[in-house]
Amino acid sequence: MPGSTVSAPSAADTTRLLAAVPVFSMLGEDDLRRIAEVAVPRRFDPGEVVFREGDASDTCYVVRSGHCRAVREHAGGRTITLANFGPGEIFGELAMFEEERRSATVEAVDDLHVVGVLGGDMRRLMREHPEISMRLVIALGRRLRETNERLARQSFQTVQSRVATVLVQLVAQAVAEARAAADGVPQDHAPGAPPRDVLITCTQADVAKLAGSSRESASRFLAVLERAGVVSQGRGRLVVHDPAALAAYVF
Repeated sequence: MPGSTVSAPSAADTTRLLAAVPVFSMLGEDDLRRIAEVAVPRRFDPGEVVFREGDASDTCYVVRSGHCRAVREHAGGRTITLANFGPGEIFGELAMFEEERRSATVEAVDDLHVVGVLGGDMRRLMREHPEISMRLVIALGRRLRETNERLARQSFQTVQSRVATVLVQLVAQAVAEARAAADGVPQDHAPGAPPRDVLITCTQADVAKLAGSSRESASRFLAVLERAGVVSQGRGRLVVHDPAALAAYVF
């Protein structure tokens, strides 16, 4: 298992982390505890590769803190970002079921802490407790359906709509992480009020990759949003001043 070893969190902390992961949401506390007992903490530096496309898939990971992204290289050297992962999200989950080759490269964006579960350990638990297999298959089926629906929507969207959709998703992720870190509602806005001035740590290239567009097209639309006062841009960061206004660009 790649990455550096770090001190192990308590079994209770790992169980709570797993309980928040949608793929594990249907499992009972006893099942979650069994998985937590075989989970191994790992840390990755910014830019460090967790695994590469084509590697054997022997481990699935749940993000404890930090961020990573799944990328794939295409002919001509073009790299496309397939997904970003933050706290409470799982990646490499097919390793729980079979040992195939990785379909993408995953690399740390910032200081990344994860817990890894070896596929062999997970398959042993599923053999010993068949109900775990059933619940995981149902949860993964739901995730696949959601992914297919998202891809279907994107196929009919303009570049501007795809970029706006990506920004909406990044805002939601940033707000959720801020709330989780504060263990409550952030102090800068009241309960129920829409968030404002949300900081997103990413580049124009990152947004373009997530939206499946060229950097030039994404940059032109971000400039439109900046002139409208919806966002402001800096080096490696975006501030979304009016997240609600982005909805007008999604169709």
